[in-house]
This record gives sequence, C-alpha cells and structure tokens, in this order.
Amino acid sequence: MMRLFRPLFRLSLWIVTFLLAMPVLTVLLSWLQWNGVSAQILWEMSQNVLPEYVRTSVLLCAGVSLGVISIGVVSAALVTLFDFPLRRTLEWALLLPLAMPAYVVAYAYTDFLQFGGPVQNTLREWMGLQGRVLPEVRSVWGAVCVFSLVLYPYVYLLVRAAMAERAHHLMEAARLLGAPLHRRILSVALPLARPAIAAGTALALMETLADFGVASYFGVQTFTAGIYKAWLVMDNRIAAAQLATGLLLAVTVLVSLEQRAQSRLRFATGRSDAQSTEARAHTLKGWHGLLAFGLCFVPVLLGFVLPVLLLCRALLESVQSMAVPWVRFVHWSLNSIVLGGVTALLAVGLALWLSSQARFNGTALTRGLLRTVGLGYAVPGAVIVVGLLLPLGWLQSVWPQSGAGYWLTATVLGLVWAYMVRFVAVALQSVGSGYARIPSTLDESARLLGVSGWRLVTTVHAPLLRKPVAVALLLVLVDVMKELPATLVLRPFNTDTLAVMAYQLARDERLGEAALPSLALVVAGLLPVILLSRTLGREK
Repeated sequence: MMRLFRPLFRLSLWIVTFLLAMPVLTVLLSWLQWNGVSAQILWEMSQNVLPEYVRTSVLLCAGVSLGVISIGVVSAALVTLFDFPLRRTLEWALLLPLAMPAYVVAYAYTDFLQFGGPVQNTLREWMGLQGRVLPEVRSVWGAVCVFSLVLYPYVYLLVRAAMAERAHHLMEAARLLGAPLHRRILSVALPLARPAIAAGTALALMETLADFGVASYFGVQTFTAGIYKAWLVMDNRIAAAQLATGLLLAVTVLVSLEQRAQSRLRFATGRSDAQSTEARAHTLKGWHGLLAFGLCFVPVLLGFVLPVLLLCRALLESVQSMAVPWVRFVHWSLNSIVLGGVTALLAVGLALWLSSQARFNGTALTRGLLRTVGLGYAVPGAVIVVGLLLPLGWLQSVWPQSGAGYWLTATVLGLVWAYMVRFVAVALQSVGSGYARIPSTLDESARLLGVSGWRLVTTVHAPLLRKPVAVALLLVLVDVMKELPATLVLRPFNTDTLAVMAYQLARDERLGEAALPSLALVVAGLLPVILLSRTLGREK
C-alpha cells in the first residue's frame, strides 16, 4: 500500500515546495521581461532613487551591526563571566526586547522625543532655549537606535550560549600561564564566540532589511520602502520586482553568512567543567558591580521598560481625552488571532508532514527540498508580496475570467499563502528539533511490532512531539500577529489586524489610539520570550 502512495507523496512534496518557493522564483524570473521599457525604468531608478536606497540601507546595516554587537556581546559577557547584583534577573530580562516589534518602539520614542514631545519641551523650559533641542528622531540614526535596542537579543543569546559552553580548559590554561582576567576574556573567550557574533548579527540584519514599519514611519528610504513605493505609488511592478531582487540578493548573502557561522559554532564550544575555576563567575563588588548592573539594565530599560511606559502613558491620555475604541479593538484582535491560528495550524501540520517524510525517506533530494522551504523565514515580506502579485497580474491579463484576483486579494487565501511562505520555516525548525531528539531505535522497534507509516507517526512520534508542536504553534501565531508588510497589502476589506491598525493610527499621528493595539502586540510577544527564558533556565 505504501508503495502505491509513495509516488503521490513525492508529487505532493514537489507541489508544496513549488508553492512556497514560487514568490522568490517569480521575482527572479521578472528579469526575463527585459525590454526597452524595463531598461529605461532601471536606468531612471539608477539615476534617481537606487543610489539613495543603497546608501541608506548600507548605513542602516552598518549602524545596526555596531549597535547589536556592542550591546549583545557586552551584556552576554557580563552575565556569563561575572557575578553582580541582580545578575540572575537580568539574564532573562535582557530577552524582553524580543517581545517588542520594532515599529512599536519607533511609535513610542517618536511621541516622547519629537519637537513637541515632553522631553524637548522640558529642556526648552529649563534651559530657556528656542527651537529644536535634540536631533530629529525620524532619521537613519533614529532607526539604527530602534533596531539596535530591539534586535540585540539575537547576538546576546548566541554569544551567551557560546561563552557558557566555552572551553574552560583553555581559560584555565591561560590563567595558569599568568594571563590576567581581561586578557583571558579578550584572547580566549571572545575569539571562541566569533561565530556566534557573526550568526547573531546576520539574523539582526535580516530583520532590519525586511522591516517596513520603522522605515516607512521614519521616512527612511530603504529597499523595502522603495519596493512598496514602486508598486503602490508609482504603479510599476517591474521596478518593484527589480528592487525586490536586490533585496533578495542581500538577504541571501546574510543567510549564507549565518549558516556558515552556525556550522562553526560546534567548533567554538565545548563541554562545561563545573569544577574548573574558570567555570565559576567572578564576583564584582563595589562600583564595578554597579557598573556591570548598569550596562545590563540600560538595554532592558531603553528596549522594553521605557517604551511600554510611554505607550501606557499615551493610552491613559487617550482614555481621558476620548473614548477608547474597545469594540474595534476586539474586532482587530479577533482578526489577528484567527489569521494567526489558521496559519499556525496549517504551518505546523505541513511541518509535521514534511519532517516525517524526511525521517522516512532521508534522501538528499528530500533534505534539499526541506532546506528550500525552510529559507522562507529569511525572505522579506515585501519580496513575498511582489512574488505573489506579479503572476496574479499576468494571469488576470491572460485569463480575466479565472477569478484568481478575487480569491487572492478579496479573501484571506492570498494572505495565508504569504504567511505560510514566511513562517512555515519557524514550524519546521521546532518540529525538526523535536524529531532530532527521537532516537531511530524507536522506529525500528515499532516496525518489528508491525507499526509503520502514518500509524507510526500517530502512535509513537506524536506523543513525543507534543511540546515541540505546542512551541511551533505559539511561535507562528505570534509572528503572524506581528507581521506588517504582507498584511498591509494583501488583507481583504474589513480584515484589519492589530499590526495594521497600530501602523495606520501612528502614521496619522493618533499615537494615543495606536498605543492600545501596540500594547496588545507586546503582550502577545511576551509569550515566546517567557517560554525561551524558562527553557534557558532549565538548561543550566
């Protein structure tokens, strides 16, 4: 029976892979439409907007790299190598900025630091000054600060893990050879963490390039903002596809860097020796301990505590001045939860099916298809949108009676498709790690007892995969709720979500009203952060 279904399984695997990879393939194939008109468009772009997009994106990536490395490495080194007041609390508190969508932090700080905000008004009153006191927050450097405060946990997590599992015998040998503490850290611990620094920085830069909310709200001319402007403002799909190709190329380089760095992590780590002198954190006392506490607390304060307080303040002012739209808020929340729940169920179901097929038929082809599907998380939402709408426009022009435009833009089908392309990789990562912890001897024992195929999956694998599946459902749900670019373009009428309304209200300078959906997104983002903190705590 299984032999009859095996060709069908392989065919369905190819179909699923094609559907999830189609947006990227469409963007790349857009260059086949090269003609005089497209050449003129590309020439005009290179003379006008393209240099600004490249310059701004490079500046943004350079600034974010410096920011996340500085904050992530310093905080990871302090909580791993030293003991100071409230270190245990700060170990998990440093993860809290992960719960903050970058565009939510941008809304909070814009209201607080802008020309008419409370900070500049107070400084003008105290100092008797006129005009602007602080630099404009809506700028490239303002975006660099926002991204650095929100994305440094990527570097912090990986560097902390690399240092916690560092080769203690090397640190111990350096100490016995007379090397002082600062030299052991600079010459032994940090070089061992270089792959972790590279991997974490690459992840942060992928998120930076994929962002639309901060770039659009701050008026920063990045590739992502340019793609939406070319498609929706200039009404030029070829220009949008060509810009998307440039963005996709940059992301591909970052993915290669991250994968290469991740593959080197196993050489940069070793088993922890709890009896080693170097395995015990060095106690900092006096002003050294206070300095270490301050260096670790400031990122938490600026990346999580202060933005949440500012949003709460804006919400309270909104409650006092006008009625809070609770009915509409419930509607936005339900839309977000329903879209996230449907996508999470589909993504986890697909991940279970693909992972089980890879376990039963672990050929090089199957592994290659899984890697292809798993790269979707690195593809920016702007690229996915262009990749879905380009073939739709072509199909509508060739076959107007097909109704494809209705099904992909007037229903949630196109939106869920885009979510699946983007987030099925999240489910694959969790389910795949769960499968990796199931020994193959269990499968062999089950087959000896006559259990194979889907019965093996349901009776043996499923009970052991409950926790990874639950984690995957939660992660996909939260990621979908925070997704902005694809939702903004592909959502049907009357299907506004929390992310879309937070963006639109903030763009209209109704920051008090935008605080309510923004805080809801923060609360949703706290769930996976709490889960991650508990997991790291149990691994000690």
